[in-house]
Amino acid sequence: MAPTRISLLRITLVLVGAICLALGPLMLLWPSGWRWSPYQAHYEQMMVGIYLTLGIFLIRAAKDPLQHLSFIWFMVWVSLVHASIMLLQSFTAREHHGHLVADVPALFVAAAVLGLLTPRGQQSVPSLRTQST
Repeated sequence: MAPTRISLLRITLVLVGAICLALGPLMLLWPSGWRWSPYQAHYEQMMVGIYLTLGIFLIRAAKDPLQHLSFIWFMVWVSLVHASIMLLQSFTAREHHGHLVADVPALFVAAAVLGLLTPRGQQSVPSLRTQST
């Protein structure tokens, strides 16, 4: 994998991780784009907890992305699924239209950039099964 591409992947992992860490503040600062109505505190706490955890692990994966390909691909696919569901839900009520310019495109862009930068297929990363002790 080209050094420039791996560097861009590392930067992207940190940026996407930082956005995940910022979900709670984003819900407060831009509620029409990041908070769903009707307001449900338990739902929001769950989502913030999940994205806080994802953010930490994305930033950790930036140190050695080739060792974390499975996690990065998980993030790509879960972002696509989550964004697709929210896209459809955004059209169900007028108060949800703000999501079309905030969290929905953010997830699609994150998935697209990570998907373009992350290697596909087998890499020369040693697995636990092939290493001798």
